[in-house]
Amino acid sequence: MNSPITSGLDLEKLFPFQLDDFQLQAIAALEAGRSVVVCAPTGSGKTLIGEYAIHRALARKRRVFYTTPLKALSNQKLRDFRELFGTEMVGLLTGDVSINRDAPILVMTTEIFRNMLYGTPIGEVGTSLIGVEVVVLDECHYMNDRQRGTVWEESIIYCPPEIQLLALSATVANSDQLTDWIKQVHGPTELVYSDYRPVPLQFYYCNPKGMFPLLDSSQKRMNPQLKPKGGRGAVRGGNRRGPRQESPNLAAVVSQLRQDDMLPAIYFIFSRKGCDQAMAEMAKLPLSLVNQEEAARLRQQVDEFLARSPEVGRAEQIEPLYRGIAAHHAGILPAWKGLIEELFQQGLIKVVFATETLAAGINMPARTTVISSLSKRTDMGHRLLTASEFLQMAGRAGRRGMDIMGHVVTVQTPFEGAREAAYLATVGADPLISQFTPSYGMVLNLLQTHTLEEARELIERSFGQYLATLYLRPQQQAIATLKAELAQLESQLESVDWDLLAQYEKLQERLKEEKRLLKYLQDQAAEVHSRDLPIALSFAVAGTALSLKGKHVPVAHPLSAVLVSKVPGSGQFPYLVCLGQDNRWYVVTVSDVVSLRGEFPRLAAVDSLHPPTEMPLKPGQSRSGDEQTRAIAQRIPAIPSPLEEASEVVDQLQRLSMVQAQIEMHPVHQWGNRTTILKRQKRVAAIQEEIRDREEKLGRQSQRHWEEFLSLIDILQQFGCLEELTPTITGQATAAIRGDNELWLGLSLMSGELDDLDPHHLAAACAALVTEVSRPDIWTRYHLSAEVENALAGLRGIRRRLFQLQRKHNVVLPVWLEYELVGLVEQWAMGVDWLELCSNTSLDEGDVVRILRRTLDFLSQIPHVPHVSIELKTHAREAIGLLDRFPVNEGVE
Repeated sequence: MNSPITSGLDLEKLFPFQLDDFQLQAIAALEAGRSVVVCAPTGSGKTLIGEYAIHRALARKRRVFYTTPLKALSNQKLRDFRELFGTEMVGLLTGDVSINRDAPILVMTTEIFRNMLYGTPIGEVGTSLIGVEVVVLDECHYMNDRQRGTVWEESIIYCPPEIQLLALSATVANSDQLTDWIKQVHGPTELVYSDYRPVPLQFYYCNPKGMFPLLDSSQKRMNPQLKPKGGRGAVRGGNRRGPRQESPNLAAVVSQLRQDDMLPAIYFIFSRKGCDQAMAEMAKLPLSLVNQEEAARLRQQVDEFLARSPEVGRAEQIEPLYRGIAAHHAGILPAWKGLIEELFQQGLIKVVFATETLAAGINMPARTTVISSLSKRTDMGHRLLTASEFLQMAGRAGRRGMDIMGHVVTVQTPFEGAREAAYLATVGADPLISQFTPSYGMVLNLLQTHTLEEARELIERSFGQYLATLYLRPQQQAIATLKAELAQLESQLESVDWDLLAQYEKLQERLKEEKRLLKYLQDQAAEVHSRDLPIALSFAVAGTALSLKGKHVPVAHPLSAVLVSKVPGSGQFPYLVCLGQDNRWYVVTVSDVVSLRGEFPRLAAVDSLHPPTEMPLKPGQSRSGDEQTRAIAQRIPAIPSPLEEASEVVDQLQRLSMVQAQIEMHPVHQWGNRTTILKRQKRVAAIQEEIRDREEKLGRQSQRHWEEFLSLIDILQQFGCLEELTPTITGQATAAIRGDNELWLGLSLMSGELDDLDPHHLAAACAALVTEVSRPDIWTRYHLSAEVENALAGLRGIRRRLFQLQRKHNVVLPVWLEYELVGLVEQWAMGVDWLELCSNTSLDEGDVVRILRRTLDFLSQIPHVPHVSIELKTHAREAIGLLDRFPVNEGVE
């Protein structure tokens, strides 16, 4: 039995089936007046909670805004809610489409909701939100989307706190952080988390040998059978060594799915071309995936659709569809994709080859999803799928109330195997990250209703700032710890006479310098001495006074001696026979002579001396002298070394002694805790430097969004959109525009260059401002008219200057000005037939529609932009009428 709810609504009547615990918990939180974040797997029934919020609001005569990230999802919700609540109860706003906008249930893109909030001071309920009880943020994990993420964060920040938020998200790793942030910026919020899937998933791995369970019995590790064993019989997978891995045949995979009763299936392929090739390959086979009854129903519905819209049908798409095979991607006409979605929901299409955009909330549940590759090409290169991307696709498997088990098949490729598949199947969801980035429109809209300080406060309330704060918390804690240590050290050093200590430190530094200089002089003298002495000795004669100390004269201090004779040596220089002042004979080499002084008188008495006959004349030999030698030894003068005699060295020694005396006499030298004080002083300096460095880095990281905001202000001021901080006429016009670069669009409209263009020319010019060329190989045979080219040429100077300023401020926002493709838009506005239009370009039909719809979206804004000319507004309305026809129009009634 369902638990009772205090609102008085009869849950059993509303939902005649057993509600899951997480659904009841979310409903109870709504009843308690709290906002709610519901985080649960795809297909678990999150939408039911949104439906309850609608029932409750209708019972109270209140309104609900239901927001989605994509127009396609908004259109689908419009159809679903009309069926549930009645056509007159539901409205739609998607920028260029407005249906029953005062209805109690208003479906819209999240961007439209954000734009509504822009016109009202933050926290207040503007006229557009009167009577709104709940805003449902469906697919809230789209905050991760690089292009749309900012819109979600702004919507949550700006939404008045008295309006409940119901955020419906797929499982993410940091749902608690998302909830805590909403609680901080919006109000009391409860997290309802569930990892329960009503239809469990079974993972498989498919290679040329067949289809195998991907995981073991615990569902936490790779199936050990898939580990390479090296033998021929081993099932290959996950092995990057050895022969190149083969991918299984597409037809074999589909046949296996059919044989194992695993259809219908969504077969994900990450390129349009791949989807079309797969469908073409299946079309060649004599294989129908539907029975006779299903084939009849398919043919009837397809033929009825083609009778209404014959220009949409393509033979390469129609024939496979009759057999239950289809493709679904951005290159296909939206009207045809709508047919595919409807037929798939009826179970008439058994395999749809789709790009991953199909996983983004479109209601096309399948029994099986096949993931053809575990990596994909992106703007940043080839990379492995993220866990969230994998789980989003896998989550489409398993139809509630129809299947006992959902099946997820991963396919071996030359680049990935079972190891990567098992990793993605078990690793869990990725965390939400913030994509918050200030824009020109954000700056202008905030400054129209808020002061600069209020704007800063709002910027600092972003989810990105919240996550940065969490990330920087350890850094902040480290700074706090350092500051506490610094305060303690400074209290311990309060009584220190820093002037005296500074004097003492200067003396210590001077002492170091004097010692350094002394060593330099000594080394210099020693170098000269060692270089010149051997040469001088070669001219020395018997009786020359010298001093000895070295390898062959092992004494502590230089020994005064006199040269008696020279004998032939083994090298370049002779051996020296000397008599020492200690009355001993020595045989030495030149290297044992420390110094000699030619200015001392020669001792002629040595001429009568002869070394002892028993002493070998080899270096290191030594013998005692006799009484004759003693008399001569006593006459040998003490000879100071050249190092001691050098006047520079002597002077330096005197200076060194003087500084040492000053240090010893200084009062600080007598402090008993001097060493401790000096260590603390050094630690204080080190801490202060570390704090400065950490605070500087922290400031850069924590103020990144605000610095970007200020850069945009500077650029807006340069273009006259802001007078100081007040939006000017041009600024007010720019603030009313939605786009990837509102400033570029606003400046173009206010330039006057587009005012005199006829409607069909204006359509092409506007297309040039909003069209992005993603590939260099696309073409069209249509050329722009001279009128459009001249108008666009007048905008080049503005564009060049905007580029320069953005580059200077490191602002990365597109400034498009497309010439090559927008001739298509001009021709369509002039009434060219759809088939003829598409035959004159290499673009897929879906891409042509996308260009035309982007142009329509921009044109639909112009009549509401203040201060643009009346002529421009009039021509924009007329251009809309020229472009907005099937198959470009939304097809929503």
